[in-house]
Amino acid sequence: MSLKIIPFAKPRLLRLSRAYGQYVWDEVGRRYLDCHTGHGVAFLGHRNPKVVESIKRQMELIMTATPAFQTDIADEALSKLSKILPSDMDYVFFLNSGSEAVELAMKIARKVTGRKRFIAFRNSFHGRTMGALSVTWNPKYREGYDPFPWETRFVPYNDVDAITSEVDESVAAVLFEPVQGEGGLTPATQEFAKALMEACEKAGAFLIVDEVQAGFGRTGKIWAHEHLNIRPDIMVAGKSIGGGFPVSVVAVKTSIGERLREGEHGSTHGGNPLALAAISGGIDALIGDSVPLKASLSGEKLSTELKKVVECCAHVARGVKGKGLMLGIELRFPPDEVIRELQMKGLLCLKAGTSVLRLLPPYLITDEDIKFCSETIKEVLSAWKHEREVPKHDVC
Repeated sequence: MSLKIIPFAKPRLLRLSRAYGQYVWDEVGRRYLDCHTGHGVAFLGHRNPKVVESIKRQMELIMTATPAFQTDIADEALSKLSKILPSDMDYVFFLNSGSEAVELAMKIARKVTGRKRFIAFRNSFHGRTMGALSVTWNPKYREGYDPFPWETRFVPYNDVDAITSEVDESVAAVLFEPVQGEGGLTPATQEFAKALMEACEKAGAFLIVDEVQAGFGRTGKIWAHEHLNIRPDIMVAGKSIGGGFPVSVVAVKTSIGERLREGEHGSTHGGNPLALAAISGGIDALIGDSVPLKASLSGEKLSTELKKVVECCAHVARGVKGKGLMLGIELRFPPDEVIRELQMKGLLCLKAGTSVLRLLPPYLITDEDIKFCSETIKEVLSAWKHEREVPKHDVC
């Protein structure tokens, strides 16, 4: 009997053999421009040299240690994180994935406030474990798993009146993506973010900012919420902070961290030495190579080229969405078949929401890459006919 992976993900029918920088290669040596990057994980580029070297060095020292033990690599990671986290966040805890980080953020909000209700937004995505799923909007992810452990109210994103009326003294926290990722690449407005922070402060509810996909330089600032001039009470980060290594971080304000006690949470592998080495190398790359600035500049160029594609393919494209190097084209139909055709032409993309062709390239993307990306998308969309059959299954 041969083992098989449970088919939760629809196969892309592409066997990857190696990767470096912004490219991956298949088993016959064909190169692809990777604008999928493992749902945005490889933003620093595949096998980023600083991350690889840091992990290699740590492997020669110690690979396994729980947070109960002190290590030099923990001190190193904390020192470097202190340079990039919001200044009023003095407490952190390390975990393995974005979903785990969201779970802990919600547990902290429940424990400290003593409240049971949460507010999330339509088209939000915060993960697929039971707690994170309770604040994830998409019904196809939620179907068959209720009841969920948290009481959640979903309200419209970027709706000031809705957030003002819904956030009251029964709410433990509001979970907020500065740019909605899986839900459609919609950035928050300044007005909405300001109203959200003020509503949380008035009600004594925590503002949990989910930076798992948008954070760590992708939008042109280290943290996407910096564009909005807001202050999170709790922040979760993951994906690219370890340069591709599975790791996440929950950071909390000092006033919250001082109220948390021994035994209220834990993780066997959270903050293991290799993950901390990955974070250390990732921060070296982020700062040393001016990643946010490069992402901002490349994002502007890519956005400009994608807008040109939309102009000439208005019969199938509505517009460009997103921020920095978190971009997409909103189509007039689900993008599944377009994604398949782009893959055949050497470009890997993914989907957001129901109709957005999503691009999450590494910051290393060059002008030549941008040209190839836009021209390839234009070639596929220009030839698209309205009468084509809409795909029945998702591609991710």
